[in-house]
Amino acid sequence: MSATAGQAQGERGLAERLGLKPGQVVQEIGWDEDSDDKLRESIENLTGNELLDEESDDVVDVVLLWWRDGDGDLFDALSDAMRALADGGQIWLLTPKAGRQGHVEPSDIGEDAATAGLSQTSSISAAPDWSGTRLVTPKGRR
Repeated sequence: MSATAGQAQGERGLAERLGLKPGQVVQEIGWDEDSDDKLRESIENLTGNELLDEESDDVVDVVLLWWRDGDGDLFDALSDAMRALADGGQIWLLTPKAGRQGHVEPSDIGEDAATAGLSQTSSISAAPDWSGTRLVTPKGRR
């Protein structure tokens, strides 16, 4: 395998860790200068679609929500993000890892997610500085 092919596979792997599939539509909310560009590019390469911005009113399969401590009310942000989700859609909440500026405590995520009617299904290292928490609507509510 060439270095370029290996690099492309590694970049796709970032999006694959999120469980994304080709053809899915992903909306990105909360982008800022500290967001991970390699993860964003990986998602676009794997899905074959550009990330939709916060202003989009399209129905989406996945919402990518970049969130830092101090960004506001997480419950409100999650509630707003749910409006764009297709049935069976998911939110990937991306927060700075422990020890980094803007880190959000997992207990705060769990509490606000539950209050918003979401279930936490998994947590991963999404990028070097970012943790990812997968949130879905409980099956009984879909």
